Parts: sequence; C-alpha cells; structure tokens
Amino acid sequence: MSARGDRPNILWISTHDINPELGCYRGVWPGAEVAVTPNLDALAAEGTRFDNAFAVAPVCAPSRSSIMTGCFPTSIGTHNMRSKAVPPPEVRLLSEYFRQAGYYATNNVFTDFQLPVPGTAFDDCSSTAHWRNRPDPDQPFFASFHGMVTHESQIYLDDDDFARVTSELPDDVRHDPETVPVPPYHPDDEVFRTAWARYHDLISIMDAWVGRILAELAEDGLERDTIVVFWSDHGAGFPRAKRWATEAGLRIPLIVRWPGRVAADAARDDVAHLADIAPSMLRMAGLEVPEHMQTAPLFDSEGIAHEQGEYAFGGRDRMDEQRDSSRTVRNRRFRYVRHAHPDRSPFQHQQFAEKFSTWRDLRGRINDEARQRAAGDPEDRLTPLQRRVTAEHKPAEELYDIATDPYETVDLATDPQFREVRDQLATALDAWIARVGDLGTVDEEELIRSWRPEGIVPTTPAPRVRARADGSVELGSDTEGALVAWTSDPPVAVPERGLQDRIGGNPEPDGRTWHIADGELPASGGERWARAWRLGHHGSTDVHIPAAI
Repeated sequence: MSARGDRPNILWISTHDINPELGCYRGVWPGAEVAVTPNLDALAAEGTRFDNAFAVAPVCAPSRSSIMTGCFPTSIGTHNMRSKAVPPPEVRLLSEYFRQAGYYATNNVFTDFQLPVPGTAFDDCSSTAHWRNRPDPDQPFFASFHGMVTHESQIYLDDDDFARVTSELPDDVRHDPETVPVPPYHPDDEVFRTAWARYHDLISIMDAWVGRILAELAEDGLERDTIVVFWSDHGAGFPRAKRWATEAGLRIPLIVRWPGRVAADAARDDVAHLADIAPSMLRMAGLEVPEHMQTAPLFDSEGIAHEQGEYAFGGRDRMDEQRDSSRTVRNRRFRYVRHAHPDRSPFQHQQFAEKFSTWRDLRGRINDEARQRAAGDPEDRLTPLQRRVTAEHKPAEELYDIATDPYETVDLATDPQFREVRDQLATALDAWIARVGDLGTVDEEELIRSWRPEGIVPTTPAPRVRARADGSVELGSDTEGALVAWTSDPPVAVPERGLQDRIGGNPEPDGRTWHIADGELPASGGERWARAWRLGHHGSTDVHIPAAI
C-alpha cells in the first residue's frame, strides 16, 4: 500500500441495462459469445467474475437505491419507479460513511437514488468529478463513474445519432443483425435483430470507455492500491428483461479487482446481490458495516471471498404508470417468482417504452393476431412463449430451471416433479419478507402521506450551533438520522430546478462543498455556514457561523 496505509481506494464503474454479454462470460450467459469487450475481459482476468450476480430490482432507480444503502428497496420504501422516499432514519448513503472515514468521494454523474441527494453525499457530484481533483494526492478516494451509452434509449436512436454515438467502433467489430443471437421470447425479425445488434455495439463502445478510465488509474500508479468494481444496474433494456422480475431482468455482470488481495482470473458461482457491494466496500476498506444493512459482504478486508447466503432476492413494483408487483428468489439453479396481481398483463402500457421499435413490434403483432382471429384465420404472428410475454394475465407463481433453461421457456411451477423445489424457494421468499419487511404491500398513497403529510418533500430542521469561549463551535442536530455539515463557501442564488432535475434528485447545484462535521469545528478567522440533512428530506436552511474574533 501507499502512504495512505491500509485504506484502499475504491473505483466503481457502472453501466446501464445490460446482462453479462461480455466476452469473459462466454459459456456462462447466452449471447456473450458475440461480445467484443477486450478491456472488461482483461479486468476479469485480473480479478474475480461473479457468474450468479443479481440486481434486487429490474430497473435503475430502485436498484441504485439498494446499491447505495445496502438495503432492499421494499424495506426502505424505494421500490416504486420512480418516487421520492423517506427511508428509516438509520439509513444513509454509502459514500457518507467513506467521507466520514476521510475518503474523497466523487460521483460522475448519474444518481437516481429515489431521494434528494444530500450535500453530505459527495465531495463532487458532476460531469467533471474525478479522483484526480482531490486536494491531497495521498487522500484515499471513493470514485464512481456511471456510463449511459448502453441505456435502452440508445438502442433506438435514429441512424445518424447511432452512427455518431458508435463512431469509434471499427466496421469489422460491428455486430451483424443477421447473425446476432435473439432470445426465443422475442420475434426473430428485422426489428429485434437490429436492436440486438445495436445493443452489442453499444456494449463495445462502453468497454472502450471503461478502458480509458482504467488507463487513467494505471497512469496515476494507483492500480495496486485500488479496488475496482464493474457492474450494471440491472438487465437488458428489452421486453421481458428490464422491468420484469425475470432472469434477464435481474442477471448482471459483476467484476471485482484488487491486485494482490482478490483472487485473479477467478469465477464465483455463489449467488450474490448487486447490493452486496455496499457492505463489501466497507468491509474491504476496514470500516464497520452498520447493523441496519440487509445485504452481506462478499469479501473481507484481506480480499478473501465470503458467500452472502444461499439465495438472492428481488422484485418489481410500480414502473411509472405501470402498476404491478412481483417477488422472486434465486438459488444457484432455480428461479421462483410470485406475482401479487396475476390478473394483470406482464406487458402493460408503459409510456416511456412504448416509443421503442421493439415494443411497437410486439404491440403490432398482438393486433395482427386479433385481426387474424377476427377473420377466422390461424394466429401465427407470435409463438406460444411470446404470447406469454404479451398475455392479458400471468400465473400466480413461476419456476424455472436456469441451468437447463436460461431463457425461462418452461414453467415448472405446476410440475409435480418440482413441487419440493418450488416449496423450498417459496418458504425462503417468505422468510426473507418476514426478515426485511415488504412496503410493496402498503398502499403507495398511504406511504406518501406518511412521508409528506403536507404534500411536499419535508425540509430538515436547522442544526444546533453553539459558539464556545475559545472560538470553537459545537454542532449537532435534534433530528434523528440527520448529518450536520459545514462549508466556507458563501451562499449563492440557485435557479429553480426543472421537473426532470428534481426527478433525478441530484444535489443542489450551488457549487458549494459541504464537509461532514464530527460534532465540533475549531476556531476560524473566516465565515462558515452549517446545514443539516436527513436522508429523504431537503437540506435545512443555513446557519451562519461568524468568524472568530
């Protein structure tokens, strides 16, 4: 280790909306055989690849809330896509623990944690945030970079915009729509083949972006001092993947490298939650894992592997205007899914996605079959499996043998030969719900009233500030769960934020850097300001701290 002692740096590199379609997952995940991802393949060769890693929700904001808290969304109220939740007072963002431990924490730049991001979360949350900006080169850092190029929306760009986004991709590594694999739950037609080819091209572009970040780490001589984690927030941006509590909705790539500590060129097949990386980072950095965290470390402080448990859990709830609820559990081999509303279609209207060509293609085929039926003709525009994707209803329970059926084509839930497996997984799911709770069973309007009794996001009460005779200042808060921070940056006028900016929940764009207080401040010849934040609330008003005389 460097002069920082035994505190490793942490570098997170995340992307949106992909399954493990990386070259290093060939033979593990169908479709990985056509991947062109040399940088991530090299990262996996230098670290540990997780072959059974799962998001806890098949959509970004609930998933990202779990990653940043180490808690299940259904337990802390961040399960509906999207919302502004007020988690229990003991819940904090992972980066806050690292800042309190002396780390320089940055986020570039996506948040979407289902709550207003407090000023205590990061030293810098911007499109220029980087570990290279830390004031002391010996200060350990926790730096996160979140790529958007694989987001589902990029698949459906018009031809000119897609050519621009993928301009650095050589023609000889572009994916041919005629040969790219298409899952059997999708129609094998030009629309889906083009979309799947574009998806793989975007993964190759993302891989190049990852390579540039890793090259910067190497240039700075920090490779051996840094834990690198690569992950996707959930599965691919296609029907029956993103937004579905399915294997394709939840299965994600996860790679961890820590030279000399974490095993190199290794693969783990134990089931892991993506949210397990929150307590993992704390444990690996030698910091205490808070008791309220519901997920478990995957490594210890020496980089030795630990299994989090026998099962991985997850679920889906409201997706914008699309109201539904499902819970799922996975062991090494089987996935069990329980639907709260079997009377509802798995393919409900979803305004954001309806504009995508793949969604329109399926909608068109549903209509084509209705017209065929009207004419008394055989229906042949969808296969039986594809009709299950678009059906008016779904079974109350589903069970799949992923080892032999990775595309989840044969539902075993009613097969007597698998009754024991189904019952075992159903019991495990019930035990998990009993352990962590399930706010998905609470009416959302009731939750909102409990969080926002006056109809607006609450504001944290101002902190206590008491000047001492020696010029030092005592800081505190009477609000349970609140952190107090201070800054020497004077207040500035902040323009009113638009709807989309408020939905994302990014920190207030005032250019001020807030430092988490440890209870007191030494005397200073300059002015300072204090503010309190309780997670899920807006920050308090500023309390002015005059210069010591």
